[in-house]
Amino acid sequence: MSKRILITGGTGFIGHVLCRELLARNYELTVFSRQPAEAVKSSCGRVEAIRDLQQLRSHPGYDAVINLAGEGIADKRWSEARKQELRDSRIGVTETLVEVIRSWERAPEVLVSGSAVGFYGDQGATTVTEDTSPNDEFTHRLCRDWENAAKPLADDGVRVCFSRTGVVAGPDGGFLERMILPFKLGLGGRLGSGKQFMPWVHRDDVVGALIWMMENPSASGPFNVVSPNPATNAEVTRSLGKVLHRPTLFPAPAPVLKIALGEMARLLLTGQKAVPEKLINQGFQFRYPDLEPALAQSIAPGASR
Repeated sequence: MSKRILITGGTGFIGHVLCRELLARNYELTVFSRQPAEAVKSSCGRVEAIRDLQQLRSHPGYDAVINLAGEGIADKRWSEARKQELRDSRIGVTETLVEVIRSWERAPEVLVSGSAVGFYGDQGATTVTEDTSPNDEFTHRLCRDWENAAKPLADDGVRVCFSRTGVVAGPDGGFLERMILPFKLGLGGRLGSGKQFMPWVHRDDVVGALIWMMENPSASGPFNVVSPNPATNAEVTRSLGKVLHRPTLFPAPAPVLKIALGEMARLLLTGQKAVPEKLINQGFQFRYPDLEPALAQSIAPGASR
């Protein structure tokens, strides 16, 4: 009998590819999304779609839950109202999810819940593992509270993993979506000094890591879901220019970014030299450990899935 999985955020940049990979592995999927059912099925494939988690109250239960719900952190300038939207779409949804799961006849074996390397705040050039102490800033508090919202299930005996995901590359979205056009026009360049690290990772490796965490009974706690080869913004800029065969002569000065983006400019001007220490130590294999092949696949015509 196929195992049944509940997924939140299943229509997103990572989620829809995850759904199709799980279906290929013969899992049965239910996807929570506020989109119409037909749109969910068009994006995700042969899944059951629900628009309200309360529909699953007192449910018999699922074997696993993967929680990826959350508004895009870089989609809009960080007003106080936007910050609250970011919190509600992550923490609020996770709190509701945990409450609903606790009403099930049978608890899931595992919850894999979203987080981000923003958990650590700005770390400069320090190598960041899962044990690194965070700096207290907005992204840390957001991720900390997001993770804490899921932890009550661990107290119930559910195996809980947190995917502290980096900056995701892949076709038709992710961090490259806004960079591609200026670079193609020959107007690309580093952001600020370019010395800040971008903890990049290819979407296929995020999907692979999420499934690995779900299927691996010994996996628990936080995992840095990032490439084993972190790169600075200047290195990402050079590599993207190289795969696009374009110059990268137009840097964006930090003061300009701060005026244009406000506090959100910190996302671009600071970073983490994060490494996937736990994934590597526990034997996870990356499909795209190196930057240039990952970028080349992400921009290749017809590469979307």
